[in-house]
Amino acid sequence: MPQSWYPFEGGSTLNQPGSEQGVILRDEEHPLGARITLETSAHTALCAITCGIYGCMMHTRFFSSEAEADREYELMKAALATLLEEAGQSADGGDEVLLDGCARFVERFP
Repeated sequence: MPQSWYPFEGGSTLNQPGSEQGVILRDEEHPLGARITLETSAHTALCAITCGIYGCMMHTRFFSSEAEADREYELMKAALATLLEEAGQSADGGDEVLLDGCARFVERFP
């Protein structure tokens, strides 16, 4: 059974400034080591999604509509969870799976 996302720092970051100088609308962490954040009124666009796998990858995307950002946030969340779960099942500790998977993730979500 897939492990679920939960509010980052218990939800205390919501409505706070984000890394892209916007206001955090959604901020979640995965128990296997990832975080994804959606901001509005970001410095360079209406919305920004910043995500990362701890110790491996950090990636930011920008959007001109909140509806598009919401859709992409959910798709990115699912893809990150799948990647973490696949890496966790790898016999070699998952480093190669993570590296290859991060490259594919950034290609899929430019």
